[in-house]
Amino acid sequence: MTSYNPKSEKAEEFISNDEILDTIRYGEENKKNRDLIIKTIEKAKQMKGLSHKEAFVLLKCEEKDLNEEIFQLAKKIKLQIYGNRIVLFAPLYLSNYCVNGCVYCPYHAKNKNMPRKKLSMEEIEKEVIALQNIGHKRLALEAGEDPKNAPIEYILDAIKTIYSVHHKNGDTRRVNVNIAATTVEEYRMLKEAGIGTYILFRETYNKHSYEELHPTGPKSNYAYHTEAMDRAMEAGIDDVGCGVLFGLNNYEYDFIGLLMHAEHLEARFGVGPHTFSVPRVRPADDIDPEEFDNSLKDEMFEKIVALLRISTPYVGLIMSTRESREMRERVLELGISQVSGGSKTSVGGYADGIEEQDSAQFEIVDDRKLDEVVHWLLDQGHIPSFCTACYREGRTGDRFMSFAKSGEIGNYCQPNALMTLEEYLEDYASEETKIKGYEIIEKEVQNIPEERVRNLTQERLKEIKTGKRDFRL
Repeated sequence: MTSYNPKSEKAEEFISNDEILDTIRYGEENKKNRDLIIKTIEKAKQMKGLSHKEAFVLLKCEEKDLNEEIFQLAKKIKLQIYGNRIVLFAPLYLSNYCVNGCVYCPYHAKNKNMPRKKLSMEEIEKEVIALQNIGHKRLALEAGEDPKNAPIEYILDAIKTIYSVHHKNGDTRRVNVNIAATTVEEYRMLKEAGIGTYILFRETYNKHSYEELHPTGPKSNYAYHTEAMDRAMEAGIDDVGCGVLFGLNNYEYDFIGLLMHAEHLEARFGVGPHTFSVPRVRPADDIDPEEFDNSLKDEMFEKIVALLRISTPYVGLIMSTRESREMRERVLELGISQVSGGSKTSVGGYADGIEEQDSAQFEIVDDRKLDEVVHWLLDQGHIPSFCTACYREGRTGDRFMSFAKSGEIGNYCQPNALMTLEEYLEDYASEETKIKGYEIIEKEVQNIPEERVRNLTQERLKEIKTGKRDFRL
């Protein structure tokens, strides 16, 4: 039996299998315990979060009225902390060369059907220009693990190239990075290169399942992969993003593991993850999701999103174009704070304007263009935001959390969201989106709580109309 220790540096102690199994038993025993569930919901209303054990009891709750209360609470917490702002981003795939044998990913080394491609710096520049042409300011850099074809030096050169491109009124203001687990030294290099969030999914926290899903390659090392966020934070990267790939393993196990990982980072570094991602397995090339027998039904998926919001109120929740418009619409109010839009998941997909499915990492379900996504968000009463201000102003890690927990973040996020939306409307939007967007801005600027900030925002919105750009608070 491995002892559970959230402060431990060892993966199997801060993600303890015994603790997770004990939590699952505890949830089963108490799923109809109304008194305990009501008490837990009352605690969640304080917006200080819940432990993995408390959250799992709510996940197992079978009481219809209490489940409705859980969903309503998630909506309230989402609105109070994040307002109706939704941050937009796009993935940028640099290389699909990979030495790993992950059985759920078409990049796996044994796949001889997939055309392999690695972008040159010139091709990266073309991709960035294509992204800037539609209005994206925040990118998530993606690459398969291959020390020969995509070493750290290549990634660093790519980041430098991305930041150097300024096309018309466009520029990339934040590059988040989703690459393989690496060393403290190389994480320091990424930090010095000016990345935003370092993102790495665990796929599953179950060690046995993980090793079956990753039979070969450096990613097969469960401990090294699971301890990667510790090394990133030791290297000075303030913001890290975690996630699991729902559908690979038992969702209950991974829900608990994800929350335990957040508790570990909080216990060891004083600040938890900046974001959680909640992807589900999708078809791609030689990958058939039906081969995995842990599929997650929509209703439970929605409940997981709601409970991640309740359990970790200040963690950003990300949903990609893996999910349908309908699903994304349902979960936006439950807790999702970031979505991708106009995404391509193949290497070189933006410049050509065509998604090459035989080289894509997964099939996109929501394939709308960015302007369609922006218009959709506006129709739903959300503020589409291209804001990157907190990162660029040093409000990261524990500094971001202190602003978020005090509620002061609203005096930054609301005006920054509106100013970046104004930029988008002026430079990229269709006429229909402009009409809707200006209405939202006129209405929402009045909701900025502090008068001084509200007046300043109104002045800067006028300046943006005259051609000035990149204001931020």
